[in-house]
Amino acid sequence: MAKNVDLGVPIFKALEPVYGSGLLLAEAQQRFNDTKSKFIHFFGHPPLVYARSPGRVNLIGEHIDYEGYSVLPMAIAQDTVVAIRLNNSDKKLRIANVNDEKYPMCTYSVDPQQELDLKNHKWGHYFICAYKGFHEYVKSKGINIGETVGLDVIVNGIVPTGSGLSSSAALVCSSMIALMAAFNINCPKKEIAQLACDCERHIGTQSGGMDQAISIMAQVGFAELIDFNPIRATDIQLPAGGTFVIAHSLAECMKAVTAATNYNYRVVECYLAAIILGIKQGMEPKDAISKVKTLSDVENLCVAFASTKGFSDPSLAVKEFLSEKPYTAEDIEKITGQKLQTIFASSPSSLDVAKAAKDYKLYQRAMHVYSEAKRVHAFKDTVSSKLSEEEMLKKLGDLMNESHYSCSVLYECSCPELEELVKISRDNGAIGARLTGAGWGGCVVVLVKEKVADQFVLKLKQHYYQSRIDQGKIKADELGQYVFASKPSSGAAILKL
Repeated sequence: MAKNVDLGVPIFKALEPVYGSGLLLAEAQQRFNDTKSKFIHFFGHPPLVYARSPGRVNLIGEHIDYEGYSVLPMAIAQDTVVAIRLNNSDKKLRIANVNDEKYPMCTYSVDPQQELDLKNHKWGHYFICAYKGFHEYVKSKGINIGETVGLDVIVNGIVPTGSGLSSSAALVCSSMIALMAAFNINCPKKEIAQLACDCERHIGTQSGGMDQAISIMAQVGFAELIDFNPIRATDIQLPAGGTFVIAHSLAECMKAVTAATNYNYRVVECYLAAIILGIKQGMEPKDAISKVKTLSDVENLCVAFASTKGFSDPSLAVKEFLSEKPYTAEDIEKITGQKLQTIFASSPSSLDVAKAAKDYKLYQRAMHVYSEAKRVHAFKDTVSSKLSEEEMLKKLGDLMNESHYSCSVLYECSCPELEELVKISRDNGAIGARLTGAGWGGCVVVLVKEKVADQFVLKLKQHYYQSRIDQGKIKADELGQYVFASKPSSGAAILKL
């Protein structure tokens, strides 16, 4: 059923409503105690309030949220906790981390207009993204928060970085919610999700909104179909007999650091594909450049073309109007009648792509987006169908396998480690396996029957991780951070403990 995204982020005075009972609750209690102790150690006083936002695993619908298409993720138990307190005596933003050896304290000015040095990437930049976005929000709403004051902040995140499980969005979302809680502002979830998505532009990533939406809107026991423009979420009940195993390839992809050659490169290729599809189907070049932003913007044109052939699949237009051979900048400029520097004039991150790119694979990227968008709805329709559980799991696995092929071959966002992990998963009983997240490293998500999940994890440890342990890449006692089974977990929360 559709979720009410007009409600605010829930506020709790205890951990149980968020973390449940048993081992998860015990671990959470220890983490919050550690966070409070570290806060006092760094700043000399306890925090005012805590905010938490989970990581996520995308079950299907990769690299299509920024093209305006629905996606189907679920939240995982791993989350990022941000503790915060206003500091009237010291007009600085002091951002600390419980893991201060790996993430040393970052200090910034309180100026919300400050520019981030993107060439000198710091982990604290993600908090400043939220800080800048928060001030933009209160200004746009006419909310008076008084004189700008200093902030003491500590972060305790257990979403693995560079894993494709959305550690950056979990940090931005929890930071945004912590800021709002510190200033007694609680706006609708859909506004926070959109705001947190927009914030990541400050760090140079053209995010699509899925990561922020699921992190804020998730509900225990359900995956979510996330739709955009406007953002809304629909609960999706997954078949009880299946579970998802998440396995880290140990190849890290730092999305913000490699944006110009990986993530943003694909965003630009999709944008150019959409413009050219529009022009080839009758739009004036200047109209296509000014009005078309995503492949979903030209879907109706593509479907209209397909209907002349007796079909409704927009991919037919891609096959008709886009070349399978890569386009050079000159090829695109000839079709559009404008230099790429002019087309990208208002987008510094796109200009960075143009400087780094040798060519643009428009056909392949568009084919992935349109086919992946169809798979999301096929996945949703399958879980609500009358199929037997066995047939349902088989169909879901097939869709996941098709998605991985498309990500790997058409979108080229895989890597050797992900390919190895997917193959080992399928060879050892996976119903379906695919890369998840941005790709170029990070995790795979694997559908298995729940009754064999523990045995399957042991096989992954034996066939993939043991050699990495022997090589010293990871420690045996850390393995639980890198491979685990997960059911859908809860979304963002404010905690006043």
